Amino acid sequence: MRFKIWDPIVRVFHWSLVSAFAANALFVPTASGLHLVLGYLIVGLVGLRLIWGFAGRGYARFASFPPDLRAATEQAADIASGRRRVHLGHTPLGALMIYNILLTVAVIALSGWMMTTLTFWGVRWVKDLHEMAVTWAEMSVLLHVAAVLWESRRTGVNLPKAMVTGYKEVPEAARIVE
Repeated sequence: MRFKIWDPIVRVFHWSLVSAFAANALFVPTASGLHLVLGYLIVGLVGLRLIWGFAGRGYARFASFPPDLRAATEQAADIASGRRRVHLGHTPLGALMIYNILLTVAVIALSGWMMTTLTFWGVRWVKDLHEMAVTWAEMSVLLHVAAVLWESRRTGVNLPKAMVTGYKEVPEAARIVE
């Protein structure tokens, strides 16, 4: 079964954020102008996603994946017990990760901007906050990628492909959760 899930704005946001964050974290020198430009691009992307989370439709809306610890616990129990349920939109654990990453990127952006101001130039705690948030984001991204690969294998749904094409291809026998 094939379901249209991710609209172009969600997909372009996702892969643009991946590219800009990876470039800034791994390749671009932190003291360069390009680092700042990419940082502002990331702020713009997050701003767009926040707007789209309220103005978009379907699975793009934050209302379709509220942070829900009970549902996340149920999903963890599914994983532990081997029960395979396919979530058409974001999974509950995935939703928590999305909110984590959006908040962490906002902290990175705010602390990065603060380091460019006269008030906070050279202030150690701002630099430490920025570096800790970047480290947290990197660990979160690694966990996110591992979880996506695990869930893809466990449920039989190619999640990276779905984020490229917009369609989730769900096995016929799958138990689907909205």
